[in-house]
Amino acid sequence: MTAVEHDTGRAIRPFHVDVPDEVLAEMRRRIAGTVWPERETVPDASQGVPLATMQELAHHWATGYDWRACEARLNALPQFVTEIDGLDIHFVHVRSPHDGALPLVVNHGWPGSVIEQLKIVEPLTDPTAHGGSASDAFHVVIPSMPGYGFSGKPTSPGWGPERMARAWAALMERLGYTRYVAQGGDWGAFVVDQMGLQEPAGLLGIHTNMPATVPADVDRVLLAGGPPPPGLPAEEHRACEQLLRTYRQVEYARYMAARPQTLYGIADSPVGLAAWLLDHNDADGQPAAAVASALHRTTSASGQLTRDEVLDNITLYWLTNTGVSASRLYWEYRGGFFDAKGVAVPVAVSVFPGEQYQAPRSWAEQAYPRLVHYGQVERGGHFAAWEEPQLLSQEIRAGFRSLREPRVPEPRG
Repeated sequence: MTAVEHDTGRAIRPFHVDVPDEVLAEMRRRIAGTVWPERETVPDASQGVPLATMQELAHHWATGYDWRACEARLNALPQFVTEIDGLDIHFVHVRSPHDGALPLVVNHGWPGSVIEQLKIVEPLTDPTAHGGSASDAFHVVIPSMPGYGFSGKPTSPGWGPERMARAWAALMERLGYTRYVAQGGDWGAFVVDQMGLQEPAGLLGIHTNMPATVPADVDRVLLAGGPPPPGLPAEEHRACEQLLRTYRQVEYARYMAARPQTLYGIADSPVGLAAWLLDHNDADGQPAAAVASALHRTTSASGQLTRDEVLDNITLYWLTNTGVSASRLYWEYRGGFFDAKGVAVPVAVSVFPGEQYQAPRSWAEQAYPRLVHYGQVERGGHFAAWEEPQLLSQEIRAGFRSLREPRVPEPRG
């Protein structure tokens, strides 16, 4: 037990994943016993995930997929649980071997988990082994959001991004970190924006790969379904078109925001859960399309997920029965999505081409007046840590470089 844990009495308990064999057997039994609907009446995915795709995925899930491989990857990293604000919070905590490493808390989103971030742990904690410099090293903390993965499930309302932001600040303090930075995408981007608004002691700045930059007047027009305002520069007009497309494709989000408890089927059926997590009705290059393209892919390549990687994440949701509890986050949140929030701390922004929209530099500079980095990444999408871990790691290093303490030169003898 560390001095911090002893002094506060708030224990940080080691955590190990060990799913019983009978639980995995029951999952496979349920997959094999799925009651299937008839085939869709269209030749494309406009009615949802096609029957043939789900049946092929289900067959592999029940007969060829190995959860133990994912379990081993999780258990190869130090994992812990600690109670914060009345709720158990699970987190991965990997310290860098390099002196002067900067503490970093990384936030996942929906339909994600800490599994998405596993690929960036080594590039961030040991950059010298991944083409970087020891001066860019991080101590990495990756918590599971409340209601997700191995964290506790809230039993009363109130666990939105604002409360998570306070919880992560408490977590970093409990770990003994007095100076740290925060990173996030998807819902994690909302959390780090809230951290930036709350400005907890010790927070040096944030990095986001799903920035909230849309000016208020533009956001009102787009949310109402109106066309982009006239006279916008080309980059801003393109961003408006992308946002209009996104706002037409969020039926899943609207349902979870309105009626998350009604999703009993995703707690009862593994295949029902998988289809719900996969289907975002996105255009090519957007979140669901990037994941759906992996469903037939058995070998990995740069920027490409595999079928088993997708199943790792889905299986975690099933084994922890967090389909519904994770969905409640949409019900909790009442703020805007891509509108500027008024964050005043230093902010680094990375724009991936397959994100929901490509935030223009002009908007980023207005939304984040202390913008310390703006990077346009050559490839990758919404699941940046999962799809392009090397590129995201490079962006995180570059984004926070100016916030590190100056190093004192070694004396020459």
